[in-house]
Amino acid sequence: MALLKQTPLTIARSNAKSRILLFTLFLFAFSLLFALFSLTRNPYSDPYPYPTPNAKPETSFVASIERFLAQTSQRFRDDTVTSLTEDGVVRKFDDVASKIERQRVYEDSYYPLSLPIRVYVYEMPRKFTYDLLWLFRNTYKDTSNLTSNGSPVHRLIEQHSIDYWLWADLIVPESERLLKNVVRVRRQEEADLFYIPFFTTISFFLLEKQECKALYREALKWVTDQPAWKRSEGRDHILPVHHPWSFKSVRRYVKNAIWLLPDMDSTGNWYKPGQVSLEKDLILPYVPNVDFCDVKCVSESESKRSTLLFFRGRLKRNAGGKIRAKLVAELSSAEGVVIEEGTAGEVGKAAAQNGMRRSIFCLNPAGDTPSSARLFDAIVSGCIPVIVSDELELPFEGILDYRKIALFVSSSDATQPGYLLKFLRGISPAQIREMRRNLVQYSRHFLYSSPAQPLGPEDLVWRMIAGKLVNIKLHTRRSQRVVKESRSICTCDCRRANFTSTTSLS
Repeated sequence: MALLKQTPLTIARSNAKSRILLFTLFLFAFSLLFALFSLTRNPYSDPYPYPTPNAKPETSFVASIERFLAQTSQRFRDDTVTSLTEDGVVRKFDDVASKIERQRVYEDSYYPLSLPIRVYVYEMPRKFTYDLLWLFRNTYKDTSNLTSNGSPVHRLIEQHSIDYWLWADLIVPESERLLKNVVRVRRQEEADLFYIPFFTTISFFLLEKQECKALYREALKWVTDQPAWKRSEGRDHILPVHHPWSFKSVRRYVKNAIWLLPDMDSTGNWYKPGQVSLEKDLILPYVPNVDFCDVKCVSESESKRSTLLFFRGRLKRNAGGKIRAKLVAELSSAEGVVIEEGTAGEVGKAAAQNGMRRSIFCLNPAGDTPSSARLFDAIVSGCIPVIVSDELELPFEGILDYRKIALFVSSSDATQPGYLLKFLRGISPAQIREMRRNLVQYSRHFLYSSPAQPLGPEDLVWRMIAGKLVNIKLHTRRSQRVVKESRSICTCDCRRANFTSTTSLS
């Protein structure tokens, strides 16, 4: 049989079929590889993977400080004002800063709501920063240094070490940072906000009382001499005062600044009326005392959680913490409940960690203050917090919904005979599993680290402060133009006082 003669048309059709066949085989091979990759990939892998193997975050305060002090070079300059700032210097600074702000208004339609936030980190003398870190580093192994109630001083410093974690993230080279919603600027005139890197908690606990007060006064003068402080009267300055006693002797002079706090404490024991507010300040989580129980840990501990309700801590406290004694009297002999007096040191840490990982619910009553590190210990342990603290304010609540991970019970209900246990036993297994899954997801919001991670506490700090920025600029500019006779702004405390007096008269 004679072969058919191939025409250009049949050749073209043949080539087209070949290309289609090759393309189909390529897609099949690609799909197969993708399927194999998906089967081997951990479904719980981090959506924000570390950029390099060497960048795995360090969450240990002590280990991070060791690395930080070994790697950090000497500072390039010192922002100390060598003479008293004259009004002309402040006016010149204000003119330049205002010009830059006007340019940003016209160039960025979202300013000042746009990100990133521009932060100037003050270059303070070493005695306020590096020297205090070295003091901690050289003495933290001294286990005999205890507070009046027996708590290790260095452990208290660690759980209030938010000042270190924020500063350490801000001052590393921009190329090494993972957070993109805040940038460090080198000119004060370009800044939206100013960060004061003074370690108020380390100085309070590790210096003699009079030496600490003298250092507080020096730091106060240093900061308030700055032209940027004088321009805004401190309203755009961020001051970490996370321990309720830190900077206490002089903080009435910096009441306009943005304070980074553990809670608001409305009892008046720690903060004077009008000093702190949710509008001006920010609540930050404590650094957890226990190790993080990750997805694998929570899964493996599921069958071991035989305790219904667990509490380990000081059973007698002052102020709002008196609720503890009432709860102990109500719950101590109940079935499925473990209540233990807390002990200090590694033994106490291990006992608390093991207890939380074997429990379904963890009791979080008020202490000397409305908050405690125990709440964050429970969260990172996969133990559902049961919060009995009527005045508690929570970190990042403008972003996080705590109802997904915790149960809230009023003090009056919790102390009613039989109420709390009946309430907890009424929580369905499905709801418990759902809340525990949420705890695993939420834990990353409470784990400080270096480098700071997206959606970690350092990241959420700047997201929350971004929401305050417009109001900060409003009060700063208003303060610059008002005269003596101007009507003062009515504060929340003023409105509350007026409401109380009005209702008492009616």
